Amino acid sequence: MKPHPSTLRWLVALSIVAVVLLAINLTEPPGQSGQALGQAQPPFAATLPFSRDDNEYAGSAACRDCHADEHQSWHASYHRSMTQLMSPDTVRAAFDGQAHEFQGERFTMHRRGDEYWTTIESVDAANAASDGRDPEALHLRLGMVTGSHHMQVFWLPGMMGNLQIGFPFAWLIDDQRWAPRNSLFIRDPHTVLSKENWNLTCIRCHTTGPQPRPNQAERRYASRVADLGISCEACHGPGTRHVERQQRLAKLPETERQAALDAEPLAIVQPADLDPVRSSQVCGSCHGMKWFDQSEEWTTHGFRYRPGDDLAATTPIIQPSKLDEQPWLKPVLEKNPDILGDFFWPDGHIRVTGREYNGLLESPCHQRGKMSCVSCHSMHDSDPNDQLARGMRGNRACLQCHDEMAANLTAHTRHAAGSAGSNCYNCHMPHTSYGLLKAIRGHTIETPDVAATLATGRPNACNLCHLDKTLDWTAEQLAKRNGRAKPAVPAEHRTTAASVLWLLKGDAGQRALAAWHMGWPPALEASGSGWQSPLLAELLNDPYSAVRYMAHKALMKQPGFGAFEYDFVADEPNRLAKREAALAKWKSPPTNPAGVLLSPDGKRQTNPVQQLIQSRNNRPMRLRE
Repeated sequence: MKPHPSTLRWLVALSIVAVVLLAINLTEPPGQSGQALGQAQPPFAATLPFSRDDNEYAGSAACRDCHADEHQSWHASYHRSMTQLMSPDTVRAAFDGQAHEFQGERFTMHRRGDEYWTTIESVDAANAASDGRDPEALHLRLGMVTGSHHMQVFWLPGMMGNLQIGFPFAWLIDDQRWAPRNSLFIRDPHTVLSKENWNLTCIRCHTTGPQPRPNQAERRYASRVADLGISCEACHGPGTRHVERQQRLAKLPETERQAALDAEPLAIVQPADLDPVRSSQVCGSCHGMKWFDQSEEWTTHGFRYRPGDDLAATTPIIQPSKLDEQPWLKPVLEKNPDILGDFFWPDGHIRVTGREYNGLLESPCHQRGKMSCVSCHSMHDSDPNDQLARGMRGNRACLQCHDEMAANLTAHTRHAAGSAGSNCYNCHMPHTSYGLLKAIRGHTIETPDVAATLATGRPNACNLCHLDKTLDWTAEQLAKRNGRAKPAVPAEHRTTAASVLWLLKGDAGQRALAAWHMGWPPALEASGSGWQSPLLAELLNDPYSAVRYMAHKALMKQPGFGAFEYDFVADEPNRLAKREAALAKWKSPPTNPAGVLLSPDGKRQTNPVQQLIQSRNNRPMRLRE
């Protein structure tokens, strides 16, 4: 029996062949144990990524006996769990019979012992059936999960070798809920989504030693990895030679062993021992916006880069600020004109998470100093939450180089000691990148600059903290501080707070950043709270679901809204009803700052708000995390 045509619509991943194979090989009625239905269907393990067998990589387990502490700290990290096979130990999502609809299909998530399955039904067919079930439903087993920190996304075998196709729902860990995967990113809501192919995209940075290995003639994949997730050899280099060296020399008499160890190369890389450029390139090989052709060399053999090599020689990093030095980028941009806008602010600063190395490359501390990724981050001596090395969460990170400021830091910051304004990060590395439904620090060390804000649209640190202040106010404060002439700003920036303008009329990325900061504790402490609520309520019906999500989270930080319920993927009538409920619930705070579209008596200035929304920058956006 063939599956209902609409049931397969979202699964058409790469070709009609995939649909045929899915129809033949993945249909299995509930209650079956998952055994092959015939010789045409391979064992489930054969549909998952294979292990490399070229003897270059030893695998993370080979490191454990000699490096137990390091192995344990790595094992506790989110790098290790970036990609995993699905099991009760790795899945945090609720496969408990919940059903959700997407593009005319109903997906029911359930477990069979230690296996995770979904039943896919056509909603129309189910409604027409007497028992409410689609008689031609698909029953599919999921095999891999990506993520374990903020959200989990899942993959289905595409039955073209070990092709992996993106599952249309993701699990939000903090929210403990399922949500359509396409709702979790800043993407033009009118864009037709392409199907996600793990083997050519996610495999590149979410595994160690990846080799996609597509076979176009046979229309199938035989992808291989050294390890799922980011394991030891991703940072230290392939370890087989090192393991063999250690085992061989360990057999020598103790009187000879140390001399032999000193005489023979270690055959492994310690990133902290490399110079700042090569050390940072180890991280940049994944955390950089690199470009490479989908050439046979890469897809068959994997990346040529190994830790300790010069990354620029094999896998160059896109730097819009150095286009003249990157002639290879011109033909790339001719074929892919949206790349720069998808990843960068107009001046080349990165604006999406996961590309922090790009931010470092634009920083004077790296360009003219010795700053590297490991200046602040550590895999083995850190909180797994963000891999900041111990003691680097505060000003020590900067004072390790700028020690001359330590004795009188407030003379430089001009903010009270211990305040958010005296935290170096907040002024020199503000949250100007977006990702994972949050604002992220941009990782370019910069100084607040009104001219840069006007030229690029990138919010500056001052107005991301002082949400109630205009850009004109910031220009005046910086002019006094620097002893320079105050730059002119447009009229609206002399009367309306910059955060309000970004929130109501900015592009989708600016709106997301402004909304997040309206729930950021340091900003609420600096600029007060309560006045943001009616402005955030307007974003509960924003065209972009990710913006709606962030606006709701910020709204819940406002007085009286801690328990305000809202579904960011509800239909528009429900979203509009929630907008009205939020506006009705809001009570004006005792004092209202100027410039936030409230009258002196605390009433909303409805017309100016709507005028700003009507002039919103609605250019289609896709911020590619």
